[in-house]
Amino acid sequence: MDRRQLKTRKAIFKAFRTLLEKKRYDHITVQDIIDEADVGRSTFYAHFETKDLLLDAMCAEIFDHVFENDPCPWAGKDYDLEGKLSHTLWHIREEKTDLTGILLSDSGELFMNYFKAHLRTVFEGYLDTFHSEIPREFLLNHLTGSFSEAVRWWLKQETKITPEETARYFMLSCGLR
Repeated sequence: MDRRQLKTRKAIFKAFRTLLEKKRYDHITVQDIIDEADVGRSTFYAHFETKDLLLDAMCAEIFDHVFENDPCPWAGKDYDLEGKLSHTLWHIREEKTDLTGILLSDSGELFMNYFKAHLRTVFEGYLDTFHSEIPREFLLNHLTGSFSEAVRWWLKQETKITPEETARYFMLSCGLR
């Protein structure tokens, strides 16, 4: 994409985020997004075929960044689950303006589903550290649900607790520390 296309895409994302903080996803129309972004209908459709594809693209951009595989500079080359969860929370804190409004809004459940799908891939890499007699699907559902709710709680606390402390509390609650 050239610079002009990137600028338009950013404007559409920003408009969509602004609208999501004000109204439920199912009450937002393409016309609302076009008006908020101040772009033409054909411009919107040149970037996204539907509102659902806009949602997919926005979630992919946010969560792919949050869950990137590069090790964090403070964690060294190899880090454990607690380090990965801290890393995730640091990214969420950095993206706080985008994520907090969305995750705590009326449309938050949509985003939590995307978030849980990404979390699932994190936890899948560490299943060997848990009790083997627990069925895999049960464990993955439990971990993703528990951690996503911990993140929602953490955001409501306005992230006064550090990412490291929050990850440590989660690990303690799972009996892994």
